[in-house]
Amino acid sequence: MSTKLSVTMTKSRFGRLPNHQACLKGLGLRKINQTVVVLNTPENKGMINKVSYMLKVEEI
Repeated sequence: MSTKLSVTMTKSRFGRLPNHQACLKGLGLRKINQTVVVLNTPENKGMINKVSYMLKVEEI
């Protein structure tokens, strides 16, 4: 069974590269301090790694 990750957006998406904004949208993040729970899949890990400077990630 794959584990889940709790992902919290800590910085604003405005002024970021379009690809980085798309990664946030793909993860389901829209607001600062919003937290979502995503599966620990290679696709999600890739998006998290790309915008890791804007996120706080915890394993559940």
